[in-house]
Formats: sequence, C-alpha cells, structure tokens
Amino acid sequence: MMTSETRRSTLLDAWIETTTQWVESVVAANRTLMTAFGVAPPEEPSTGQDDTDAEGTDAEPTGVGPGGDAPAWETEVTAEQSSELEAGDRFTFTKALADEDVSAFAGASGDTNPLHLDEEYAEETRFGGRIVHGTLVGGLISAALARMPGVVVYLSQETEFRNPVPVGERVTADCEIVEELGNSQYRLATVVRCDETTVVDGEAVVLVDEPPAE
Repeated sequence: MMTSETRRSTLLDAWIETTTQWVESVVAANRTLMTAFGVAPPEEPSTGQDDTDAEGTDAEPTGVGPGGDAPAWETEVTAEQSSELEAGDRFTFTKALADEDVSAFAGASGDTNPLHLDEEYAEETRFGGRIVHGTLVGGLISAALARMPGVVVYLSQETEFRNPVPVGERVTADCEIVEELGNSQYRLATVVRCDETTVVDGEAVVLVDEPPAE
C-alpha cells in the first residue's frame, strides 16, 4: 500500500515533470519578448549598420547575453542572494518602449491591431494616437522579476490594465515582495508606471530556486 509520504513524493515528481515541460514550451514566447526588449538571438548576424535611430540618438544594442543589461535600461535590486529574500525587497526595470519594440512585438506575437501600428487610425480612437500593446507593457514585470537572485519560476500573474502607454514613453516595472509563502515561494505586488501614472497593476507568485553550481 502506498504511504502518504510516497504519494506526496509521486505527486511532487509529476508536478516537477509537468512544470519542466511547461517551461520548455514558453521558451519561444520569452524569445519574443527578448526581441521586443532589444535583445537579438545570438545566432542572428549583425546588419553592419550604425547603431543610431532616426533621430540620431544611440539605439539599444542587440546581443545582450543572459543576465546582461543594455546601457539604456535601468534596474534596481535590494537583495543579491536568494537566501536573503524577504518581504520588502524590491526589483525594478525601466525601459523606453520605442516604435521598434512595438513593431517587433506585433510581428513576433501576431497582434497587428492597427491601434498599435497605424497612427492615422489610432488618432481617430479615444486614445488620440498609437499605444503600446498591453502585453508588452506588462512584459516589463517579467523583466523586473528576472532581476531577482536565483532561478525565478513564474507561477501566476494577476494583471489589471489601468492606463494606456503612448509609443515611445519610458516605463518602470516595480515588483515588491509582500509575503513569503514557504517552499521558496513569494507573492509580489507588481506595478508598471509611466512617469507617476500607474498603467498596470497586479500581483505575481514566483518560485525561487538556488542557481546551478558553476
């Protein structure tokens, strides 16, 4: 007869296997956000063109590696080790969501809503101009969570879209641990702001494992 301990172990093994398959299945989706955040897959060759945008400002470089940051990004963390995580720790990520980001996200995701891509169309809507995809704006939460120490596994995300973000605006995702749930799981308040205006609000639950030994 199977003991309760054996049953728990069997269920845990099944959950780990299912979670591993799920993580592998979303790798392609994460690569979509990499493109939108100015990160090119390593195998893509350089175009050889000067890294400046149409207005002559420095464009964000491609080819940012795992755990890396582009010069135009801003990040803030309050804990450097997963063993130090506690309520009150914060992780932020700031980036301008440029026209190139919106176009790349539309092509990668298939969301070609003219509200995001066609200025003349968007000007006739309640927004008076193009706005960034809500999912792309919310994706900055994932970027902020990636700054947590350890191996961060997204378990859930509740999201409320409060206000639109015009294309080109600089936004900040702010994630704060509000509760330790046990078993290396944490609940975080997740907010994205454009200037002082909250554009996305919600909360996430993540699992944080120790990083692999080098």
